[in-house]
Amino acid sequence: MSIEIKISNQPIPYKNAINFLEKRVELIKKDRCKDLLWILEHPTTYTAGISSNNEDVLDKSIKIISTNRGGRITLHNPGQKIIYFAIDLNKKKKDIRYFISILEKSIIEFLKIYKIKSYADKKNIGIWVNGNKISAIGVRVSKWIAYHGCSININNDLDKYKKIIPCGLDNKKITSLRNEGVKPILEVNQNLKDIFLRNLNKF
Repeated sequence: MSIEIKISNQPIPYKNAINFLEKRVELIKKDRCKDLLWILEHPTTYTAGISSNNEDVLDKSIKIISTNRGGRITLHNPGQKIIYFAIDLNKKKKDIRYFISILEKSIIEFLKIYKIKSYADKKNIGIWVNGNKISAIGVRVSKWIAYHGCSININNDLDKYKKIIPCGLDNKKITSLRNEGVKPILEVNQNLKDIFLRNLNKF
């Protein structure tokens, strides 16, 4: 599989990233572009997936951006890594659950580097550490192009989750690498790139 790797070192506005991602999906459909793996961060942004409802917003003053990804409301902010992708499953296995398992496996392997034991939960999608969520996954599929992505809390401000009910969960049950005692947190982008690329190339 041919995958282009993008790593952005400055925060990318959410709408800019999604516009780029959706255009990339259309190009992949026309077989005019490689698949994509993009590692970045967003400024503080609250987004609502297709399963969201108003009860998930505790602070009505915050701005919410509606999206077409799966899932409910969540937070992106500096210190949280986003892994966006656009992967053509027509050329691989047309199995969304299996594709999500590849994402879960990649996140678990990444956390293991920092000596964090984590696990996936079939009932509550995402990756968990001792009952607390450290990573969210939201996938959309269009003509078997899987896109959107994953988020992993590295050293972001977790207090901002208090304004919402993230992914329908207790907002006190969110954690990060820093919250789990990882200091310093080194080579994040490189480790993410290596692990996701390796696992996606096996898919």
